[in-house]
Amino acid sequence: MRALSLLLPLMMMMMTAAPAAAQTTDWTQAIVEWTRPTTPFRVVGNVYYVGTAGVSVYLITSPQGHILIDGAMDPSVDGIVANIRALGFRIEDVRYLLINHAHFDHAGGLARLKALSGAQLLASVGDAPDLEAGMTAGRTDLLHFAPVHVDRLILNGMHVRWGAIDLVTHLTPGHTKGCTSWSLRTAEMGRPLDVLFACSLTAAGQDLTGGNPVYPGVADDFRRTFRLLRGLQADVFLSFHPAVFDMEAKRKALEAGDRFAFVDAHELGRRVDAAEAAFEKELEAQTAAKRGR
Repeated sequence: MRALSLLLPLMMMMMTAAPAAAQTTDWTQAIVEWTRPTTPFRVVGNVYYVGTAGVSVYLITSPQGHILIDGAMDPSVDGIVANIRALGFRIEDVRYLLINHAHFDHAGGLARLKALSGAQLLASVGDAPDLEAGMTAGRTDLLHFAPVHVDRLILNGMHVRWGAIDLVTHLTPGHTKGCTSWSLRTAEMGRPLDVLFACSLTAAGQDLTGGNPVYPGVADDFRRTFRLLRGLQADVFLSFHPAVFDMEAKRKALEAGDRFAFVDAHELGRRVDAAEAAFEKELEAQTAAKRGR
């Protein structure tokens, strides 16, 4: 009942805020899955999962304060805060909020999380305008979300540091113009591990042929992103929907006692290969469809 009481006002806000064209996609079932609660847990080192069953939110901790990556959706905010508390931490000790990309399912909770934590929101140049507008420009099929002020802009190769935390920023556009990934060095049982928080790599309904005037260079950006990611090293591959990296299977292994259940130095390569193949297939299909008109 509580989940429904949270979803109803969200749906009313989306229906009134978004233009009529945005209602062509029925997001009801996806929203139910994306907001379904789940139990938080430590992934590896100082990296914790505090998100929902359908949207990944990560807490990176240090004695001096924490960094939270992703905002999920507004109905999930109370659950995220409760998850942080259940792990022994406080939302008030979060110093920076980061966002991997400006779609409603990841940016919807940012405004409230920012207000509750007092943290600064850092975002890429490509996504900042959408976050402050509360919508993804050029995507009338996507729902709106609460606008949120961006405190600092981040660039490729920039370090986001707080206390002992040192995240390296990797701009990986394609899924959105400002899609952003981060890498982090942590340790588990004395073993150093490189963790990658990878932004989404799917086309997600975009026109890849240059037909979207807001983002005509999307195909070139995707190809640059695939090249960039292939040049990175990751012992642990994480992303922002649990199904993307088989989180539940790994979590079961973790709970069974395998502290390295999320460690796979070859996973990044496999994920990039699969994403690139899907991208090329979609681009080919869209190009053929346009030629056949």
